[in-house]
Amino acid sequence: MSRPDPARMAAYEVLRAVRVEDAYANLVLPRLLREHGLTGRDAAFATELASGTLRRRGTYDAILDACTDRPLATTAAKVVDALRLGAHQLLAMRVPPHAAISTTVDLVRDRAGKGASGFANAVLRRVGGRDLDAWLDELAPSGSDADLAVRHSHPAWVVAALREALDGADDELAALLAADNAAPAVTLVARPGRISRDALLDQVGVGGGGTPTALSKRGVTMTGGDPGAVPAVAAGDAGVQDEGSQLVALALARAPLTGSDARWLDLTAGPGGKAALLAGLGAQRGALLTAVEKQPHRADLVRRALRGAEGVAEVLTADGTDPGLEAGSFDRVLVDAPCSGLGALRRRPEARWRRTAADVDDLVPLQRALLDSALRLVRPGGVVLYATCSPLLAETRDVVAPVAARDDVTLEPCPMPVDAPGPLPGTTQLWPHRHGTDAMFAALLRRT
Repeated sequence: MSRPDPARMAAYEVLRAVRVEDAYANLVLPRLLREHGLTGRDAAFATELASGTLRRRGTYDAILDACTDRPLATTAAKVVDALRLGAHQLLAMRVPPHAAISTTVDLVRDRAGKGASGFANAVLRRVGGRDLDAWLDELAPSGSDADLAVRHSHPAWVVAALREALDGADDELAALLAADNAAPAVTLVARPGRISRDALLDQVGVGGGGTPTALSKRGVTMTGGDPGAVPAVAAGDAGVQDEGSQLVALALARAPLTGSDARWLDLTAGPGGKAALLAGLGAQRGALLTAVEKQPHRADLVRRALRGAEGVAEVLTADGTDPGLEAGSFDRVLVDAPCSGLGALRRRPEARWRRTAADVDDLVPLQRALLDSALRLVRPGGVVLYATCSPLLAETRDVVAPVAARDDVTLEPCPMPVDAPGPLPGTTQLWPHRHGTDAMFAALLRRT
């Protein structure tokens, strides 16, 4: 009896950790690669197998359902995890069919027993009977939300919400859904006062495929290699940060301001990427950043990100809706609000299967409370930048519009280096299929 090979076992354990522990694949995968001694091509294979399976889970579940005589929901979860891995190898990877099937059967036998392995063998032979396009033509032939959900592996409610956010632009919806399933390059940020972008490019080198980002003047993309092996990243002089997130912090720093510009605030700072960028930008002007984070473990991540940085006043473990800070005492405030995260599905594909429409309803009151808190804490004439890594109108337009209508607040054009109009005049909505970034929303509000 053959034992599962280490690369496939590592991918299987990623899926199990996501399912059982609510883990994020990008966080648990490096540890599992080390535990199984995987490097080079084997590590790349395990990474694509795990990440690709999570991205296309909805599609594979529809195909697997069509290949079984009983609902997939009644099959043991450990077997379903293995079947999804097998489907990805058969339909989306250059793995010979016999190898994809036999190795998956070995995995099922090891995890669930001999009886389940026979079932897996029969199902996967049916899956491999046609290619992915043929399956999609049969199971998702139209452009309805339900068929797009199967074709592009998104929950149907997410498809409907993204259609609304695109203002009914049906010709773009498929492109957006496809972009969510494309693995992004790793993006680094050169933190001001610590390293220049040119120096970071030199460190990434040809082997890492380093290139300057198109929109952020602080960003570098890597197409290969381990970002943790870049000396500047290891030292905290640079960090891993999507270009859209960099643009949000840069926009807050660029906003015009008269009078005092000495006290900056990141009201929801965990895990610390934007705070580190803001601290560097503020230090160049003599400003000090206060960072607030409610969750203690995330506050520790913020402290780690800010370690050795200039321009830091303090890091507080406190609730951003009522952090105990003096009203009207800050000049610039960032609210990177907790949100559904549906703008970052390229990087965290499993998030689409965790979130529900009810989760969004639960998050909106918190987003509104944080924005209200920020406007209390900023001085008259100061600015607040409200951002979400979500394009959903409930988390963007519907949070900002009531606040922008207040007598003591004005909504102003968000200073971005790209034309990316959002759902309200002056706001910004970045998109993966248009701009190559996560779907970041940003609105700049001034307290009058």
